[in-house]
Amino acid sequence: MLPWLLCLVLLAAVIALWVKMRMLQRAFDEIAEGMEERLDEDTNTLLSLSTRDPHARGLASALNRQLRQLRAERRRYQNGDRELRETVAGVSHDLRTPLTAILGYLELLEREELSDNARRYAAVIAARAEFMRDLTDELFAYSLARSPDRPSEAVTVSVNAVLEESLAAFYTQLTARGITPEVSMPEAPVIRNTDPAALGRIFQNLISNAVKYSQGDLKLVLSPAGAVTFSNRAPAMTELELSRLFDRFTTVRAARPSTGLGLATTKALCGSIGAGLDAKYGEGRLSVTVTMPPP
Repeated sequence: MLPWLLCLVLLAAVIALWVKMRMLQRAFDEIAEGMEERLDEDTNTLLSLSTRDPHARGLASALNRQLRQLRAERRRYQNGDRELRETVAGVSHDLRTPLTAILGYLELLEREELSDNARRYAAVIAARAEFMRDLTDELFAYSLARSPDRPSEAVTVSVNAVLEESLAAFYTQLTARGITPEVSMPEAPVIRNTDPAALGRIFQNLISNAVKYSQGDLKLVLSPAGAVTFSNRAPAMTELELSRLFDRFTTVRAARPSTGLGLATTKALCGSIGAGLDAKYGEGRLSVTVTMPPP
């Protein structure tokens, strides 16, 4: 009789232990799923458990304290980031007027009789003022591109047509550099539902980058799948420069005067329309590819 009683006691203990383990497993699964949801989504809800186990509930309570702190830090970062973007955009906008006035007065000054030295100094001032104007324009564009409140309207557009319009806008600059683009596009239009203004700015920034960095050539290839590749010779590029190509204020040593914001803006705009952006370097050529999301 005693052995049977011991067996029953052991069986009951095993069953109780199994139930306890299942409850803990369920609690840990709830914690894991809850943390993943709350880290992916901006929500104010906290972790809640179905179990009454004090250890599991203590763990959930500790994680909830960390979630509250994380949300407070996230809100502080978002508010600070928004204020910084608005400040940069405001300063960039305010600088445009005096810089335009400076360039206007310098143009009038060039019509006057000036000594060779004075004319040379005026040319230097004009070049610096134009660079400052380009920088303020790029700062404004970068701040706008990174803003979550940026106005965006997705419509049905032909990627072919947007690319052709972007090329036409740079006809004068390409001609001045002696660059004749080699363009390859499918005859059938590549249709996407996207923001045409953002897409046009992306293409224009990449063409502008080629104008500054190219050694006299530019090749554009649009695939039927919606990938647009801009490539040009860039024999002086290093692996470090390639890895930092889309970082803010990064310029290539051999480049002409540049703000270093064009490709950073391009990256932000690609993210806003769900497009991929990648750069490769090989055999002395730089290739930047924009991959449109599927239709």
